Amino acid sequence: MTTTITTSLFLLLVLSCVLQASSNGDAEILSRVKTSRLSDPEGKLNDWVITGDNRNPCNWTGITCDSKNGAVTAIDLSDYGISGGFPYGFCRIRTLINITLSKNNLNGTIDSSPLSLCSRIHVLILTENSFSGNLPEFSPEFRNLRVLELESNFFSGEIPESYGKLTSLQALNLNGNSLGGIVPAFLGNLTELTRLELAYVQFEPGPIPSTFGNLTKMTYLRLTNSNIVGEIPDSIGNLVSLVNLDLAQNGLSGEIPESIGKLKSIYQMVLYINQLSGKLPESIGNLTAMRNFDVSQNNLSGELPETIAALQVVSFHLNDNLFTGELPRGIALNPNLVDFKIFNNSFTGSLPTSFGKFSGLTEFDVSTNRFSGELPPYLCYGKKLEKLIIFSNQLSGEIPETYGECDTLNYIRMADNKLSGEVPVRFWELPLTRLELSNNRLEGSIPLSISKARRLSQLEISGNNFSGAIPARICDLGGLRDVDLSRNRFSGSIPSCINRLKNLERVEMQENMLDGEIPSSVSSCAKLTELNLSDNRLRGEIPPELGELPVLNYLDLSNNQLSGEIPAELLKLKLNLFNVSDNKLSGKIPSGFQQDVFLPSFLGNPGLCAPDMDPIRPCRSKPEPRFILVISVVCIVALIGALVWLFIKTKPLFQRKPNRTDKVTIFQRIGFTEEDIYPQLTEDNIIGSGGSGLVYRVTLKSGQTLAVKKLWGGPGQKPESESVFRSEVEILGRVRHGNIVKLLMCCSGEEFRFLVYEYMENGSLGDVLHSEKEHRAVSPLDWTTRFSIALGAAQGLAYLHHDSVPAIVHRDVKSNNILLDHEMKPRVADFGLAKPLRREVNNGVSDVSPMSCVAGSYGYIAPEYGYTSRVNEKSDVYSFGVVLLELITSKRPNDSSFGENKDIVKFAMESALSYSSPSPEDKAMNQDSPGNCRDLSKLVDPKMELSRGEYGEVEKVFEIALLCTSSFPISRPTMRKVVELLKEKKPLE
Repeated sequence: MTTTITTSLFLLLVLSCVLQASSNGDAEILSRVKTSRLSDPEGKLNDWVITGDNRNPCNWTGITCDSKNGAVTAIDLSDYGISGGFPYGFCRIRTLINITLSKNNLNGTIDSSPLSLCSRIHVLILTENSFSGNLPEFSPEFRNLRVLELESNFFSGEIPESYGKLTSLQALNLNGNSLGGIVPAFLGNLTELTRLELAYVQFEPGPIPSTFGNLTKMTYLRLTNSNIVGEIPDSIGNLVSLVNLDLAQNGLSGEIPESIGKLKSIYQMVLYINQLSGKLPESIGNLTAMRNFDVSQNNLSGELPETIAALQVVSFHLNDNLFTGELPRGIALNPNLVDFKIFNNSFTGSLPTSFGKFSGLTEFDVSTNRFSGELPPYLCYGKKLEKLIIFSNQLSGEIPETYGECDTLNYIRMADNKLSGEVPVRFWELPLTRLELSNNRLEGSIPLSISKARRLSQLEISGNNFSGAIPARICDLGGLRDVDLSRNRFSGSIPSCINRLKNLERVEMQENMLDGEIPSSVSSCAKLTELNLSDNRLRGEIPPELGELPVLNYLDLSNNQLSGEIPAELLKLKLNLFNVSDNKLSGKIPSGFQQDVFLPSFLGNPGLCAPDMDPIRPCRSKPEPRFILVISVVCIVALIGALVWLFIKTKPLFQRKPNRTDKVTIFQRIGFTEEDIYPQLTEDNIIGSGGSGLVYRVTLKSGQTLAVKKLWGGPGQKPESESVFRSEVEILGRVRHGNIVKLLMCCSGEEFRFLVYEYMENGSLGDVLHSEKEHRAVSPLDWTTRFSIALGAAQGLAYLHHDSVPAIVHRDVKSNNILLDHEMKPRVADFGLAKPLRREVNNGVSDVSPMSCVAGSYGYIAPEYGYTSRVNEKSDVYSFGVVLLELITSKRPNDSSFGENKDIVKFAMESALSYSSPSPEDKAMNQDSPGNCRDLSKLVDPKMELSRGEYGEVEKVFEIALLCTSSFPISRPTMRKVVELLKEKKPLE
């Protein structure tokens, strides 16, 4: 007995010693890897140090040990801010089965040879790092690997065949990498898979492999936005364990297979933005566990089956399809329904009365259908409704009183129906951001209590029978941006308190019965771009203060009873439309308006006069003694002109005057004509040459300097030149923004065409950054100026993308197309390749029409242009990101210093991935900024001398540039967001 006890104690002692030795060995491995392979700038691994009291790694940060034997089994360093390469050395710990290193700054490639050390692991999670190169190969020894997650890195190449042999794999996640090839069929061999994610990968166009039908244990399948084409295979019905199916944003076509009704466990089915057609299979009605159903933005048609309508889904999206027929009544009985969107279809009949009575609806959008009948009275029965959108139907009757009690409503659009009666008083008081009731048959007045709607920014009630005065209480709505009260029966005067609405951008009050004077206080609305008060009974004089509105470009005061003279102060405005016709104005038209382009603006005012503006009567003046002498001089000049004409006719084309048949269009107020310009289009005045023509610097006698682009050939002679001319005229002729170059006029004749712009003294940004001439106006550019240029150019592009109607995509954003005036303020220029965004649907995505060839400039073209002929705003965002990198580096996009087959984007990306810890000098420079800064020494133009604060700002702009130049368009911010990011004072998160 004693011997047995002694033996047991001895064995325990030996085991303890072995475990202690093993523990000490693991600690040494961890400490060595940290020192040699990883950087820990945030000090989160400071306890990874072997000391007398700290030899057991089980107590170290991120380490998990087996509770029975104390062996290290898992290393989880997620979101610790560590950097460096892949820590192969961790795998020398023989008991390790889990390596999780997600959300760090690890980079470099992962080589298969040293990776073989890790063949015993079960879990490898490296998501949200910066690993690059080909996906790592896994040898047959990785027979126990169950979880492999490599999402959001920079891996490239095809998925290796070795992945098809990882037969124990249960989860594979490769989302957000730049992989090639198509989705491989061999993944169908992984019969233990429960989760497969290959989203945002941009494979080559290819189908869903039918072999995926073998994955019967699959619960989660995500192939979002990965260039999947063809039909959904019938074998999809074999995935009977599937809970989540996401095939959105691809090119899937054909009908949805009937076999999809076998997915009895499905909770979410997402198929939006594809090209699916035909009817919805009746079998979908069998999916009683489904709660989220989205087949929007396809080409599906037919009626909605009652079995599908009866499903108790939470989110139901059928919008942007071709559905017809009436809605089954049972759809409104669903107790789970929260989000209901079926807009942009052709549904008919009435809306079920009980909608909202049995569920807590939050969003209800049935707009752009053919519904008739009255509005469902219970939509807000659950007191949760936030958005009510029913515009463009044939709905009639009154707005239910119950809607006015819906305090959760913040967004209402009811335009273009047949609604009638008075709007419930409480309806005006709701905490809305937008209220749109236009083009109905509503009546009554705006109550004083509208002042309670303090969040309202858009009030659009045009085309109704509203009457009474516009209440002064409307001035309490300080957030109002857009007010459209036009085509009603409002009377009384315009509230003089309008000056309190500092955010007003558009005011439309035309076609009412307003009287009184135009309040001069409107001049305080500094953001106002459009003011339309036409077709009213306004009287008095036009307030000269209107000329102080800095961005007003649309002013229509026609068909009123205004009197007095036209204020010369209005000449300060940069007007795209100006109309004061049909009033009682008198006196001389200000000289700046005495142009043919403005003639219709003054008709119907018998008291107005101007020289040479037939049918406007000429202004009378008293005869002077010198009248006869003047006439004589004029006759002599005319005679001399006739004699000289023959000589002029024989001069070269650039010295001849235009023919009388030339078409001249004026876009801005100018004090010159085409005859002042044409003689100066000489060889000595050429300052540039491009694919479409020559650019001249023209200095007028007045001292004004212009830039004139004379296009190659005449109309019909060179299609690309004609396209440039048309694009510049159509787009720049109507665009008004401080960061977009101004087109002043254009002239087109039988032998020539030219465009006249404001002259930019400092040339292009490309010239300033890259020119080798030493007599540049600013050399080198300091960071403050560069940042100002970046912000101004971003604001110009944001205007094109988000504020112009229609939106415009530039298609050739580059530093040479950003011009700089005498104050170095930027102007986006050269719209020869620009196209309006017609919002055509391509797989549900709005973009311009397909292009016959790639447009843009080498080094600036977005990568997706290589595999699709369609572009949208995100193509401009990529190009702008390249410009930001130019501003930081002062290098051209394809500078030879980057190395072979590298451009500025690849160079910047590699620099971002391999940056080292900041030096003491860098730390000192950034001591006011939180966190650690990148080492940008290899990137920043060495000629810039940066202060501490500027260095942090450069880093932020660099981060924005990386966002803009993301390989995936969906990952890039909008230009509006870019402006916000640039304006933010804090570092980019």
